[in-house]
Amino acid sequence: MEDSVSAPNNPDPRLYNEDLGPARERKWGTYSIFALWMSDTHAISNYAFASSLFVIGLPPWEVFVALLVGITLVYGFMNRMGHAGHRTGVPFPVLARASWGVFGANIPALIRAIMAVAWYGIQTWLASEALVLLGIQIAPGLAQYDHNSLLGLSTLGWIAFLVMWGLQALLLTRGMEFIRRIQDFATGPVVWLVMVALAIWLLVKADGDISLTKSLTGLGGGEQFHQSVIAVSLTVATFLTLVLNYADFARFTPDHRSYRRGNLLGLPVNFTAFAVVSVLMTAGTIAVFGDAISDPVEVIHRIDNPWVTVIGALSFMIATVGINVVANFVSPAYDFANLLPKYLNFKRGGMITAVLAIVVMPWKLYSSPVVIQYFLGALGAFLGPLVAILLVDYYLIRRGRIDVDELFSADRAGAYYYRRGFNPNAVIAFVPAAVICAVLALDKDFQDVAPFSWVFGLVIGGALYYWRSAASRAVGKLDHTMIASELAPSGPDTAPVREEVPSPEH
Repeated sequence: MEDSVSAPNNPDPRLYNEDLGPARERKWGTYSIFALWMSDTHAISNYAFASSLFVIGLPPWEVFVALLVGITLVYGFMNRMGHAGHRTGVPFPVLARASWGVFGANIPALIRAIMAVAWYGIQTWLASEALVLLGIQIAPGLAQYDHNSLLGLSTLGWIAFLVMWGLQALLLTRGMEFIRRIQDFATGPVVWLVMVALAIWLLVKADGDISLTKSLTGLGGGEQFHQSVIAVSLTVATFLTLVLNYADFARFTPDHRSYRRGNLLGLPVNFTAFAVVSVLMTAGTIAVFGDAISDPVEVIHRIDNPWVTVIGALSFMIATVGINVVANFVSPAYDFANLLPKYLNFKRGGMITAVLAIVVMPWKLYSSPVVIQYFLGALGAFLGPLVAILLVDYYLIRRGRIDVDELFSADRAGAYYYRRGFNPNAVIAFVPAAVICAVLALDKDFQDVAPFSWVFGLVIGGALYYWRSAASRAVGKLDHTMIASELAPSGPDTAPVREEVPSPEH
């Protein structure tokens, strides 16, 4: 801990509530982190991404290698962010106060919240579309309520959307510990059972006649390498939001081994295995149905068995809810709570997220290429600089020396007050990096480098922040012990501060 400024006796109510304070319970062990990644990676979008690489002409083995390289890079980023989240015990918007200032941290928090609200609504709507299809399959008479339009949704569409919205809201208001228990035994494992069953059925129907070495389109070697490199980059870009989010979960782990092992099992191992099954299923659909189907729900419909349709649709609805909770709900709940901690806790911040998810009418967002490309795309381009600033500050500038209690102090002499609560160095590093990153991502003249825009943002943002902050660099090795805090409550459920044997970073 930094000892230049003494910890405050009382946290500032503008910066603190129990949900934002150091974690009171640390029950997210290795399996819970593994289940967290199952919930996130078992998404239809990840299935479609893996299968699309096969469809454009990469042989299956090259798809696996590209995705394994990409997810291994993600694994490294997650371990870096996990270290910070575990040691401090605080969520991302609070951790960001060290680099952005106690009030400036609302800038990255709001950027993250805007993206999450939009995607939370979109995922809820996509799950409701599956519910509509399921309802019509079970009761064909419901189809008559699916032809009118009220603000872009049919009567049946509105009912399904509000049902999915209500189910998620019920889940989310129960808190993080309830979310952990649900994801441990429902979202990830259920989808695996269905995916494996579908893959076996397709392989049997195809008589095992699936090649792992042939290109579907005869793509040349040079272009195969090019597409593989793009796949590596896009894999990392897809998970950058979750890199920021990861402190929100790692704060609940009891030791470093828990999040590292959970990350290893859930990312390189599980993600690659899911990609293998996705590609095998896509290859199987070509042999069985004559088409390359990149949507597992469509595969279920093609089987034309009511029981298969019901079970499959339910499982993928559960998966959509799982990824929505992990990727799109927890983060804005903390972000909104960080705006007004005195009045907003995690649950209230979560309800704001849920309400806004209706207000933005996600079905209109998703149906507008302009909105997806320019609004959400531009915000996504900001992720690289945000990740860089936080990690450069924690590892290269402070060497992990964070005074947790000072993160909740608005004293002008506080360690993270800077100038009126904002750190100019973070703003100066972020703005040019974000602008360059957005231009590369959105301007058609740079479409060849667009998949790598996050790399430019990461490098430029990190380099500028390091240059601006170099004078305040700490010396010494990175500590691995959990940081004690006067704000951390004591009690039987509170994880003790423990000394851990320093180990090489993975």
